[in-house]
Amino acid sequence: MNDPNPSLYDRVGGADGVERLIDAFYTEVLADAQLAPFFRDAEVPKLKAMQREFFAAALDGPSSYTGRPLAHAHHGRGIKPSHIGAFVHHLFTTLEGFDLTEAERDAIIARINTYADEITGGAGLDG
Repeated sequence: MNDPNPSLYDRVGGADGVERLIDAFYTEVLADAQLAPFFRDAEVPKLKAMQREFFAAALDGPSSYTGRPLAHAHHGRGIKPSHIGAFVHHLFTTLEGFDLTEAERDAIIARINTYADEITGGAGLDG
C-alpha cells in the first residue's frame, strides 16, 4: 500500500536517494574554497558514511545517528554562521536535482538548520 504521506527520507528516494544526495552534496562542498579547509584532513568515505546516517535519521528514515554529538564533533573548528550558510546553499542546490516540491526542499533545509547552533558552538557542549 502506498503511504499518502511519505517521509522526507522516502521522498528523496530512501537509502539510495540519501546516498546520491550525499555524494552530489559533498562534491559541491569539497570544491568550495570557503568550506574545503574544514575537510582537509577528513577521511571522506567515513565522513560520507556518517553524513548518510545523519541525513537518514534527520529525514525520518529507518536509521539513527550513532556519531559523536554534533557540538563535540565540531567544537573548536571555527565554524561560523557564514560557513553554515554556504553549506546550506550547497544543500539547496543539490536538492534541486531531486524530484521534490519547494515545500519538501524547504522542510529538509529546516531540519538540517536545527543543528546550526550545535555546529557553530551557539549551544553549549552539554546541549
